[in-house]
Order: sequence, then structure tokens, then C-alpha cells
Amino acid sequence: MVTELGLGAMDTPESPEGAATLEAALDLGIDFVDTAREYTGSEFLIGQVVRARGDADFHIATKTFSHTLDGSQHDVDRSLSVLGVEHVSLYQLHDISTQAAWDRATRDDDGALAGLRIAQYRELIRHIGVSSHNLEVLRRIIDSDLFDTVMLEYSAFFPQTAPLIELAAARDIGVIAMRPLGGSGRTSELRGRIAAGYAGLLTPANLLRYVLAHPGVSVAIPGARHPSRIAENVATATTYAPMDAAERTALEAATAELD
Repeated sequence: MVTELGLGAMDTPESPEGAATLEAALDLGIDFVDTAREYTGSEFLIGQVVRARGDADFHIATKTFSHTLDGSQHDVDRSLSVLGVEHVSLYQLHDISTQAAWDRATRDDDGALAGLRIAQYRELIRHIGVSSHNLEVLRRIIDSDLFDTVMLEYSAFFPQTAPLIELAAARDIGVIAMRPLGGSGRTSELRGRIAAGYAGLLTPANLLRYVLAHPGVSVAIPGARHPSRIAENVATATTYAPMDAAERTALEAATAELD
């Protein structure tokens, strides 16, 4: 069990306030932080905070970009060293978005999934997940029943994954919603419009409400580079009212303003 609001830490190290941003997330109750071996500086930043706090009192989810058995095991060992922990809650195959990637990563003899299973047997990782940007591959991932979690894009900008979220939830697969605010480019543009006086429906708070309102979403992981963004997201997550179908439709229509 994790908080329904997590932190996507891919871009957090790019900010001088990166460590303060992560500390703010943890201090305000967020207990799920997503990273990856190849997110520049991300595992290192998390490791610094873990060492400063004296313990990883939160769930770390990281990823391997490798599709091979040896590569995924190497990544697990490197992650644990950089993060300064003895195990992580979730290790994921990253961006399995083509049939070729799926076939290679799931090979019984030397695929990355087999490597993660060995790491799980060694008690280095608790759960195994996968991320994907391809709807057809996502359905195959869910149907395979090989993973504890699936990470997919879901937002008012990209609602096409809603049926897949329902399918995953029905099969007791955890759903991690990435880019819940539409991605950093859209979010920056939106904040600029709000600063210039925009007062319409399309706001970060409503976009986050949209994602959290889907009962099949286990955790949403908006990225953040500044503590103030964490505070805003936590305020939304702790006070939001459910979003009805009419509101969801209106928000989806409003996204055309930025697309």
C-alpha cells in the first residue's frame, strides 16, 4: 500500500532545490518515489536524501533499461549501491513499448524479467513491474499476469488508457499513472497562462483530480523540481472532491487549448 500521490523524480535533480523537493515530499507524507537507473542524477539524489535521513522510510521504485538477464541484475546491484539501501520495493522493466522489446525482455533463458526474478529471490527487490507507452503492448502485459504493477500514461490529455487501467485493476495489478499533468512542457505552459490571468478549467489541480478520481489508479506520479509544487499537489490530493463524468469530459475538451 502506498499513498495515492507519489513523486516522479526524473527531473527533480535538474533543480537546485532538488533535495529540498524530495524532502518536502517525504515530510508531507508522500511515500512512493519513482526513478530509474538512467534518469541522470535521480538515484544519486535519492541516495543522498536516504543517507541524510538515516533510512529509506518510503517506497522506492526504480527501473532497468536493459532487456537482458545479466544487464537487469547489474542494474539492480548498482541501484542498491547508489540508493544506499538493501532492497527496493519495486523494480521495473522500462519502456517495453514494442513487440521486439517484449519478446527480448521476457525470454525465459536470458531476458531481463528472468534477471529481476533472480533479484527478487535474493530479496533485493520486493515486486516487479513494467512501464510502456504502447496500448497494444500494455494489453499484452496485463493479460500476461507476469507483473505486480504496470506504469502507463494517463491524463485528461491522454485518456485512452482508461480501459486498460480498469483491466489491470480487475486483475489486482497496481497501476502507476505517469505524466498525470500532461508532461512538463504542458505544465509549464499552463502555469504561464495562469500567471497571465487564465482562470478556466484547465489547471494542475483539476488535472491531478482527473487522474486520482479513476478508481483503478493506484498512484499518480507527477514530477516536481520545487517544494512549492509538492505542496500544491499534496493540497489537491488531500482535499479534492470526486470528478464526475461531465467534469471529466469538459476537462478533456479543454486540453485542446494546449494541444
